[in-house]
Amino acid sequence: MTNINKPTVLIIDDEHAIRGMIGMALEKDYHCLEASDAHKAEAILAQQLPDLILLDWMMPGISGLQYIKSLRRNEKTESIPIIMLTAKTEEENMLESLDSGADDYLGKPFSTEELKARIRALLRRTSNTRSNEILNVSNLILDNTSHRVLSNGKTVTLGPTEYNLLAFFMRSPERVYSREQLLNGVWGESVYVEERTVDVHIRRLRKALEPSNNQDLIQTVRGAGYRLSTQ
Repeated sequence: MTNINKPTVLIIDDEHAIRGMIGMALEKDYHCLEASDAHKAEAILAQQLPDLILLDWMMPGISGLQYIKSLRRNEKTESIPIIMLTAKTEEENMLESLDSGADDYLGKPFSTEELKARIRALLRRTSNTRSNEILNVSNLILDNTSHRVLSNGKTVTLGPTEYNLLAFFMRSPERVYSREQLLNGVWGESVYVEERTVDVHIRRLRKALEPSNNQDLIQTVRGAGYRLSTQ
């Protein structure tokens, strides 16, 4: 059973030593579940849904990159925040990971303190919603009561970071935000995240709004940043 006093973190990594190290680092503040591959992770997810997933990129069988796409296509797991853990540390790898559906990316080797800071920041921003808040901009509705987004009457499926990014924009339509302001407002100021991360999530948000013909609501303001505009 899930420990009701602690958030639950599912660690998916084929290296037993890595899972053990992470589990020991997190055990004080989190209830940890472990899986060595995607197949074992599926068995766990069928029984309970964690508050956050730590997912290794390089695993036997289904890679983490492939598995994250599957998680984002599943209605039960589409909104679970995911941090990708990987020895692939090139910028193109980070962008590929975020494009596939990860909410954050941490290169190996990493310090346990950095990992805990990333987890805290991600859980904070995915839970820091105003439960009775309903935002309505043009033909776009975001309802925090049901955690649902409608665009031109069509339900929009968003990952947790895109959801919070859209809510941030909708609270101040027409206002231009720099990448740094978006990072501070959505990701938080306590964790370092590259500014390019914002571009990836903006692209994912636009792609999600595309079927409802609202992708142009999120505008790029050259030299300044981004804004949500209905004009």
